Amino acid sequence: MENRIYIKDENGNEVEMEIFFTFENGDDRYVIVHDAETDDYFSFGYDEKGNLRPIEDPEEFAIVEEVFNTFVGDEDEEGL
Repeated sequence: MENRIYIKDENGNEVEMEIFFTFENGDDRYVIVHDAETDDYFSFGYDEKGNLRPIEDPEEFAIVEEVFNTFVGDEDEEGL
């Protein structure tokens, strides 16, 4: 199962999620993941070793949200 990642939820349980897409903005790296059970999407920053970090800065989150919305809009236009 490629393109999968396991992320601990608030209860410490590992949840399998699909890597929806990754992107870079300058020196920053981001990943958007999809939880198939809940149909929710989550975003994280990550470093060169693949360590995830939460996105807590509102301006940074706005950038990630804009990229996500553009990506989803592009898929809708292509009929995917």
